[in-house]
Amino acid sequence: MSKCPHCQQPIKPQVIRCPYCNNPLKAYGHPGIPLHQAIKGEFLCDSCLYHEDDTCTFPQRPYAKNCTLYHDKTKPLIDQSVKMIYPANPIKALQIWCSRHRRLLLLLGLIAIALIMTLG
Repeated sequence: MSKCPHCQQPIKPQVIRCPYCNNPLKAYGHPGIPLHQAIKGEFLCDSCLYHEDDTCTFPQRPYAKNCTLYHDKTKPLIDQSVKMIYPANPIKALQIWCSRHRRLLLLLGLIAIALIMTLG
Protein backbone atom coordinates (compact mmCIF):
# COMPACT_ATOMS: atom_id res chain seq x y z
CA MET A 1 0.00 0.00 0.00
CA SER A 2 1.15 3.51 -0.73
CA LYS A 3 0.57 6.66 1.29
CA CYS A 4 -1.27 9.84 0.41
CA PRO A 5 1.31 12.62 -0.09
CA HIS A 6 -1.00 15.10 1.65
CA CYS A 7 -2.30 13.33 4.77
CA GLN A 8 0.12 10.33 4.88
CA GLN A 9 -2.76 7.84 5.31
CA PRO A 10 -2.38 4.39 3.69
CA ILE A 11 -4.29 4.10 0.41
CA LYS A 12 -4.72 1.55 -2.37
CA PRO A 13 -2.60 2.17 -5.53
CA GLN A 14 -5.59 2.55 -7.91
CA VAL A 15 -7.53 5.10 -5.82
CA ILE A 16 -8.29 8.28 -7.78
CA ARG A 17 -8.87 10.51 -4.73
CA CYS A 18 -7.74 10.03 -1.15
CA PRO A 19 -10.73 8.82 0.91
CA TYR A 20 -9.45 10.73 3.96
CA CYS A 21 -8.53 14.21 2.66
CA ASN A 22 -10.08 14.14 -0.87
CA ASN A 23 -6.67 14.93 -2.40
CA PRO A 24 -6.48 14.00 -6.13
CA LEU A 25 -4.04 11.14 -6.68
CA LYS A 26 -4.52 10.48 -10.41
CA ALA A 27 -4.35 13.12 -13.13
CA TYR A 28 -7.61 14.14 -14.79
CA GLY A 29 -9.48 11.52 -12.74
CA HIS A 30 -8.02 8.74 -14.88
CA PRO A 31 -6.61 5.72 -12.99
CA GLY A 32 -3.87 5.21 -15.60
CA ILE A 33 -2.29 8.67 -15.31
CA PRO A 34 -0.29 9.04 -12.09
CA LEU A 35 -0.14 12.50 -10.52
CA HIS A 36 3.16 13.01 -8.74
CA GLN A 37 2.92 15.36 -5.80
CA ALA A 38 5.59 17.04 -3.74
CA ILE A 39 5.81 16.73 0.02
CA LYS A 40 4.84 19.91 1.86
CA GLY A 41 7.55 22.57 1.65
CA GLU A 42 9.33 20.96 -1.33
CA PHE A 43 9.11 21.18 -5.11
CA LEU A 44 9.14 18.25 -7.53
CA CYS A 45 11.56 20.02 -9.87
CA ASP A 46 14.38 19.77 -7.33
CA SER A 47 14.57 16.00 -7.86
CA CYS A 48 13.24 15.70 -11.43
CA LEU A 49 15.39 14.35 -14.27
CA TYR A 50 13.73 16.60 -16.87
CA HIS A 51 14.44 19.73 -14.85
CA GLU A 52 18.07 18.70 -14.47
CA ASP A 53 18.67 18.18 -18.21
CA ASP A 54 16.56 21.26 -19.09
CA THR A 55 14.00 19.41 -21.25
CA CYS A 56 11.00 20.23 -19.06
CA THR A 57 8.35 22.47 -20.62
CA PHE A 58 5.92 22.45 -17.70
CA PRO A 59 4.66 26.02 -17.05
CA GLN A 60 4.99 25.74 -13.26
CA ARG A 61 8.67 24.87 -13.49
CA PRO A 62 10.78 25.17 -11.23
CA TYR A 63 8.09 25.50 -8.53
CA ALA A 64 5.84 22.58 -9.48
CA LYS A 65 4.02 20.83 -6.67
CA ASN A 66 2.04 18.48 -8.99
CA CYS A 67 3.26 16.93 -12.24
CA THR A 68 2.29 14.07 -14.54
CA LEU A 69 5.70 13.82 -16.24
CA TYR A 70 7.91 13.72 -13.14
CA HIS A 71 10.77 11.21 -13.14
CA ASP A 72 13.10 10.86 -10.17
CA LYS A 73 16.66 11.62 -11.30
CA THR A 74 18.11 8.91 -9.05
CA LYS A 75 16.20 6.17 -10.92
CA PRO A 76 17.08 5.00 -14.46
CA LEU A 77 14.69 5.81 -17.31
CA ILE A 78 14.71 2.22 -18.55
CA ASP A 79 13.84 -0.54 -16.13
CA GLN A 80 16.97 -2.66 -15.79
CA SER A 81 14.97 -5.76 -14.82
CA VAL A 82 13.54 -5.95 -18.36
CA LYS A 83 16.33 -7.13 -20.63
CA MET A 84 16.23 -8.10 -24.28
CA ILE A 85 17.17 -11.73 -24.70
CA TYR A 86 19.14 -12.57 -27.83
CA PRO A 87 19.58 -16.21 -28.73
CA ALA A 88 23.09 -17.64 -28.77
CA ASN A 89 22.32 -19.59 -31.93
CA PRO A 90 23.03 -17.34 -34.98
CA ILE A 91 20.47 -19.18 -37.13
CA LYS A 92 17.74 -18.50 -34.58
CA ALA A 93 18.84 -14.85 -34.39
CA LEU A 94 18.58 -14.60 -38.19
CA GLN A 95 15.09 -16.14 -38.12
CA ILE A 96 13.96 -13.61 -35.52
CA TRP A 97 15.44 -10.73 -37.54
CA CYS A 98 13.74 -11.97 -40.73
CA SER A 99 10.38 -12.28 -39.00
CA ARG A 100 10.69 -8.71 -37.67
CA HIS A 101 11.70 -7.27 -41.06
CA ARG A 102 9.44 -9.17 -43.45
CA ARG A 103 8.33 -6.09 -45.38
CA LEU A 104 11.90 -4.96 -45.98
CA LEU A 105 12.86 -8.42 -47.25
CA LEU A 106 9.81 -8.47 -49.55
CA LEU A 107 10.73 -5.06 -50.97
CA LEU A 108 14.35 -6.09 -51.53
CA GLY A 109 13.17 -9.29 -53.22
CA LEU A 110 10.93 -7.35 -55.61
CA ILE A 111 13.79 -4.97 -56.45
CA ALA A 112 16.11 -7.94 -57.09
CA ILE A 113 13.55 -9.59 -59.42
CA ALA A 114 13.06 -6.33 -61.30
CA LEU A 115 16.84 -5.93 -61.75
CA ILE A 116 17.23 -9.51 -62.98
CA MET A 117 14.40 -9.03 -65.49
CA THR A 118 15.84 -5.76 -66.80
CA LEU A 119 19.40 -7.01 -67.13
CA GLY A 120 18.47 -10.44 -68.46
